[in-house]
Amino acid sequence: MSMTVFQAMNGATFAALLFIVASGFTLIFGLMRIVNLAHGALYLMGGYFGLVVAHRTDSFTLALAAAALAVAAIGFGTYTLLLRFVGGNVLRQVLLTLGLALVLDDLALVIWGGDAFTVPIPEALRGPVQVGSLVYPKYRLFLLLFSVAVFIGLALLLRHTRLGALIRAGVDDAEMVDAMGIDIQRVFVYTFMLGAALAGIGGVLGGAFLTLYPTADSDILVFSLAVVIIGGRGSLAGTAIGSLFVGMLATFGQVWFPELAYFVIFGPMALLLAFRPLGLFGRTA
Repeated sequence: MSMTVFQAMNGATFAALLFIVASGFTLIFGLMRIVNLAHGALYLMGGYFGLVVAHRTDSFTLALAAAALAVAAIGFGTYTLLLRFVGGNVLRQVLLTLGLALVLDDLALVIWGGDAFTVPIPEALRGPVQVGSLVYPKYRLFLLLFSVAVFIGLALLLRHTRLGALIRAGVDDAEMVDAMGIDIQRVFVYTFMLGAALAGIGGVLGGAFLTLYPTADSDILVFSLAVVIIGGRGSLAGTAIGSLFVGMLATFGQVWFPELAYFVIFGPMALLLAFRPLGLFGRTA
């Protein structure tokens, strides 16, 4: 297998991780119009929760479930106790979520220290698999398939369920939904919890091959922001395409231009936004 094909697979699997994390971000930022700069910290906390459960139970599935539930609970507290009182004030949202991210980062540093950790994966996902001339790690292929399942699940939720219809209606006209006797705040709580849970799941999946370390939250947050901005906020398809775009640029940029790795991502992003300010699939409302 040529090095180019191998790096392309690395880019696709990194994009798969970015999609899982950024899909939660686009639910919160794109649909709810909440600038949640603590999303990266939720990713990191999910990874640490999953690490603890994986070591104690020797179950990767339980680690994923525990991370999703624990981070969803943090998301519930964040929205109901903090964010619902700042309304649509973007500056207050930014300051509040940035402060929360710093608190969670320091808390993680106190509990788990500054060392890097790797979430253990089950034996069935260890080692390489060969398909023809392609030899590639099983876990990364699993991650790719998992992200496809997340995409299908979210698409069905948003387009073919009552909750999805309420989320979209609440984004367009929350007052009208309230007037119909539907508690739109409860809908937004569920949405925020789902977005947080996806960040937690991403933390476990990413912690298995990118490792968990004190600044991992800021790294993943930067990539997630780039994904949502490129794809267009509120668009699931845009998030998928933006993830692939960023994942490929990040992977090949580190190989070909390691000293310009971030420019390789954000240079084309700036050029794209000059012609499409709302991103590839962004919408004004």
